[in-house]
Amino acid sequence: MHPRCHLSTLRLSLFLLLFSLFPLSLLARPFILVLSQDELKDAQNDDASPLDSDSSWDDDDFDGTHVKSDDELDPGSWRRLFEPATTSTSDDSTLGSYYAAVDKMISASTNGDTRIMEEAAADIEKSANTEGDPHARSVLGFLYGIGMMRERNKAKALLNHYFAAEGGNAQSMMALAYTYLRQNMYEKAVKLYAELAEIAVKSFLMSKDSPVIETIRIHNGAEENKEALKKSRGEDDDDFQISEYQAQKGNADAMYKMGLFYYFGLRGLRRDHAKALMWFLKAVDKGEYRSMELLGEIYARGAGVERNYTKALEWLSLASKQGLYSAYNGMGYLYVKGYGVEKKNYTKAKEYFEEAAENEDAGGHYSLGVMYLKGIGVKKDVKIACKCFIVAANAGQPKAFYQLAKMFHTGVGLKKNLPRATALYKLVAEQGPWSSLSRSALESYLKGDVGKAFLLYSRMAELGYEIAQSNAAWILDKYGERSMCMGESGLCTDAERHQRAHSLWWLSSEQGNCEGL
Repeated sequence: MHPRCHLSTLRLSLFLLLFSLFPLSLLARPFILVLSQDELKDAQNDDASPLDSDSSWDDDDFDGTHVKSDDELDPGSWRRLFEPATTSTSDDSTLGSYYAAVDKMISASTNGDTRIMEEAAADIEKSANTEGDPHARSVLGFLYGIGMMRERNKAKALLNHYFAAEGGNAQSMMALAYTYLRQNMYEKAVKLYAELAEIAVKSFLMSKDSPVIETIRIHNGAEENKEALKKSRGEDDDDFQISEYQAQKGNADAMYKMGLFYYFGLRGLRRDHAKALMWFLKAVDKGEYRSMELLGEIYARGAGVERNYTKALEWLSLASKQGLYSAYNGMGYLYVKGYGVEKKNYTKAKEYFEEAAENEDAGGHYSLGVMYLKGIGVKKDVKIACKCFIVAANAGQPKAFYQLAKMFHTGVGLKKNLPRATALYKLVAEQGPWSSLSRSALESYLKGDVGKAFLLYSRMAELGYEIAQSNAAWILDKYGERSMCMGESGLCTDAERHQRAHSLWWLSSEQGNCEGL
């Protein structure tokens, strides 16, 4: 057993997983998951495990065939209308009419232009029904679901989302999974959330943990949440402006901070990988070694540059020599997959993961857990894998939540429990690339574009994001007609607006927020 995965401080009879940063329950926040001895199954380490018939547990637990960009993981996303594209994807030309229609719809929401909105809805419907475009079907499902320029029809919404999900649209998969979850249809919900969580995991950094970009609740009760909004003003943020000034004056720490702001889209800033790359390179030139690890991530992911695993390994190696132990996890990943090296080398990968874990890096524990789970370079041992995942989860490693969800899902290592598996998968899935829409919604709200903010929050509300549900409901109550709420045949009537607000508050309350009731 690897010493760092030994839970001497966590008695096997309790296994408390403290998810204070990761609200788990659909009914209350925060949530503490207590695993009893009964739930800790006597794991079998033979080859007759359900894992062997589940392709999602293969070598691809180390993030798939290659490190993909968000645009590749989330096709048809509205993100590219707000952020620079990270890569050039093959569907850019074929989706031209789809994006033109969505852009028209978003623009119409700004000033409540019902004529333009109707044109956009008609264009979307044509792309969905005539051309069979799955992404257009997803938006059409959204329009039917909330009753915007189309009659409110849950059956048509569900049908369009179903076909969109079958065509690979992740937003419709989220909408369907949430619909099934609300109806306690766990067999269907868990299957979709599992697939979405797997996509989300592929968007996470391979070496270190990404900062959790939480959706900001724009209200505090009946009042605007001024304190939270003050910290999310993008380029108008005081901290950003100070850091930018210091970076321009040659301050290495400020350069690194600027790179983080742009790479992750922190403090309400739009993500811009090209600018992030520029600032990280400048920071390295000034001796700021933390930037080396992020440069490794950028080259491995092809974020703003051409993907180059050799350069990724070089930067991660430099970072590890500076005592950034999470970089060892990224190096181990490259050796597991055989990227940027002559061939796969599980022995060296394990050594790197152990180095990270021995220095209390949660990612190292996670990666060791995967190796023991599948017997990659080590003797298969599900018990050790489970312990490694629990250590990593207690340190807040989101990929570990994903593995624990799969254990609850399959009954391997933990007693099968579909409600818990579904909740954990949902937790991870909501951190996927489609969550970036919350940044655009917040940016629109801070710039006074309430109509656009309401539209974007409404889209996220349909996907099951509780804070988006309460934000959209609050905008309706606070701004009334100025919310630019679009109804079935024009701007919302008072009745439509009140009905929609009530529905959104109800959805939010089901997930633990009772402010609107």
